[in-house]
Amino acid sequence: MFSRIPARLSQLSRLSFVRQSYLYMSTETRAAIQEAIKSAPVVLFMKGTPEFPQCGFSRATIALLGQQGVDPTKFAAYNVLEDPELREGIKEYSEWPTIPQLYVNKEFVGGCDILTSMAQSGELCNLLEQAEVLVPEEEK
Repeated sequence: MFSRIPARLSQLSRLSFVRQSYLYMSTETRAAIQEAIKSAPVVLFMKGTPEFPQCGFSRATIALLGQQGVDPTKFAAYNVLEDPELREGIKEYSEWPTIPQLYVNKEFVGGCDILTSMAQSGELCNLLEQAEVLVPEEEK
């Protein structure tokens, strides 16, 4: 049945369905996400915890943040596997379909692939330095 639908139309239909499915976040979930984003200068929504990541992308993101020298006192992580509403709500909130998701000073930065690219170019280090979220040199 669907094989006769032109690929572009089929893609647009899927995109429309995805957008429609994102329109149902409760005001409570939106408020909780906004509070979480305000909870620290660096906020990561991930699968699992920093100590026990539950997916390779979350593990890689935690490793990147550690390599960059993010100060643990300026960092908060939220396990989306503990709350299905958070897991779906954060995708709608950021308009980004994947997890993990990193916020720095309440601004969405991106997911694992974007962070990896930013780290390779030096852009991530610059962003974190400007946000003043790295462990001071004398403490390293």
